[in-house]
Amino acid sequence: MARITVEKAVKKIGNRFDLVIVASKRARQIQIRGKIPLLVEKNDKTTILALREIEQGLINKKIINKYEKNTEKKLETIDLHNY
Repeated sequence: MARITVEKAVKKIGNRFDLVIVASKRARQIQIRGKIPLLVEKNDKTTILALREIEQGLINKKIINKYEKNTEKKLETIDLHNY
């Protein structure tokens, strides 16, 4: 089992509640949406990868929010009436 302390990640994000939100969104990106992890996988679960990316400053709230806005824009351009 991977052992990780979240103290550094909390400092990067600001508070533990936002950390939970950002880490869960990033884990979903990796697991469900097929986004490539920014770190080498060591047989870790996606939640651990997300926390490590945050801890190292590779992912933050701004990056997650930007990705979500871009995804929403792409979904808005899809015309579902033609399907």
